[in-house]
Amino acid sequence: MVSGRPTAVWGFDGTLGHRRQGTWAECLLEVLDRQHPGHPFSQPQLFTALRSGFPWHDHHRPHPHLNTADRWWNHVTNVISSALRGLGLQAGTAAAVAHHTRDVYTDPAAWSLYPQAIAVLELLTSHGWDHILLTNHVPELPGLLDHLQLSGHLHAVINSADTGFEKPHPKAFASALAASAGCRYMVGDNHRADITGAQSAGLDAIWVRRNQPDDVPDLHTAVRLILGTEHRTETAAPRTWEVAPLHSEQTTPTAPFS
Repeated sequence: MVSGRPTAVWGFDGTLGHRRQGTWAECLLEVLDRQHPGHPFSQPQLFTALRSGFPWHDHHRPHPHLNTADRWWNHVTNVISSALRGLGLQAGTAAAVAHHTRDVYTDPAAWSLYPQAIAVLELLTSHGWDHILLTNHVPELPGLLDHLQLSGHLHAVINSADTGFEKPHPKAFASALAASAGCRYMVGDNHRADITGAQSAGLDAIWVRRNQPDDVPDLHTAVRLILGTEHRTETAAPRTWEVAPLHSEQTTPTAPFS
């Protein structure tokens, strides 16, 4: 169902929610720690090894062939296995470790929302706004959103694992615009995927910057910008705001807007 209400488009990982201690390199480190205690690999090594091969690393090229969960994960586990072989693991061991990343990465207990997430969504909803989630994520995302009690707050969820188009590909943003005629703002933490992509699609953008992986995005300030900024005319150029991350002592839920 297409919405005509004003709509905010949100990123997920790093914007509304996050996986404990980080994402792919940290997940792989967890698997290695469990299966091969005393292994020689560090997080920086794994991070560097995983800097290519994922669908979003080649966002210019659509991936409609990865249109089932098993096909998507077969691709990703091959990428991980290849990275581990490049670090010196034998092929059989690398394949076994890569295979287990699926269960570990998609464990709902590993995922959390940032403290302000639900409050800011409810605040905008109370002012007549809808919400769309636009994300490059795993096929199991719907189950994670249900576990986090986020699904009921969203008008639509557009996931690259379903569409085959990773942000900032124009067709990823076109899917959001097709779901709501009222799309106005993109809020995200990744400048290339979220902010550049939004600007190209004609959306105003709010970059909730995170300087370090464990920084918390300031969603409260993002919503104050949305509610306190007059909507631009269609002929005006897209605007971008930059919001600094919160300090740890500031991660309380959003106060009422006034």
